[in-house]
Parts: sequence; C-alpha cells; structure tokens
Amino acid sequence: MISELEKYKTADTSKVSTWYKAAEVSAIPENGGACIKYNDLQIAIFNFSRRNEWYACQNLCPHKMQMILSRGMIGSSEGEPKVACPFHKKTFSLKTGKNINGDTCDIATYPIKIEEGFVYVGFE
Repeated sequence: MISELEKYKTADTSKVSTWYKAAEVSAIPENGGACIKYNDLQIAIFNFSRRNEWYACQNLCPHKMQMILSRGMIGSSEGEPKVACPFHKKTFSLKTGKNINGDTCDIATYPIKIEEGFVYVGFE
C-alpha cells in the first residue's frame, strides 16, 4: 500500500534539506491554488484534486514579472498538468516548470508532500 507521503510526491525529493510546513490541506482550494511565503519567496501551491495530485511552483510569472500564478487556471495538456497565467495565458508544466508555449522562460517547481493534514514544500 502507498503511504500518504508517497501518494502525493510530485518532484524529486532527493535534494530536499528542509520541508516547510506551508498550510493546512483545507486552506488550498480543490482544483485551484493559493500562495504562501517562504523567506523571500512566494510559492504557488495547487491542489489538483481532479488528478489527485499536488504541485508547488514559483508564484512569479516570468513573462511580465507579476506574482500571479497561484490564481492561474490549472488543467492538462496531453496528460501534462499545467497552470496558465491568468493575465498573459502563458502555460507552464506543473511537473517540470517548462513553458509549454515554447518560450524560453520556465518556472521553478518544488517537491511537495502531504502529512497529517498539512501541505509541506521541499527546499534544498
């Protein structure tokens, strides 16, 4: 049987040195996102409940340098989970951070786990 932690791992955790307790699971809307702050970083956390998956990425849209991705629309493109910037419609893979539109600006993604009703984001 898969543990609760293994079920929601979405990125490589081998380099994680710190798991930041970001929020209660109930604070992140289903099929939506929310922003948390870790030191000087703004991190977008997504509860992609339609896929039974969680993701974390930078909140900054690199196209126009706005802190907006947590309010973006999530969906899938050829099976790849993605987020679309609500202002500019640029789309990014929630797994890799790659700009799906083919532009050169990618985003940072972070490992995420769920334990005992809380969302944790991993940092190196």
